[in-house]
Amino acid sequence: MTATHFEQFLAEAVIPDREPGLGLGRDELYGLYTSWCLLHKAELQPPAALWEAMQDAGFDPDSNNLSMTGPAAADYIVASAPDLV
Repeated sequence: MTATHFEQFLAEAVIPDREPGLGLGRDELYGLYTSWCLLHKAELQPPAALWEAMQDAGFDPDSNNLSMTGPAAADYIVASAPDLV
């Protein structure tokens, strides 16, 4: 069975945070998802579809204890803070 679009995103772009906390906010998650889609040449879905997929995968979009990882994280960070480069 192949992973869905959102399953691939979650598997490749987020990891559980080592420190307990709220994790990524909705803006950060959608920005990371946007970067992931651009890098994978995947069709961007609306935010509501991402939130639903996250809930289906057992993650609360508002309190998820997730951190960014991988190439999409680097792309998102550079795009969000170009002065750091």
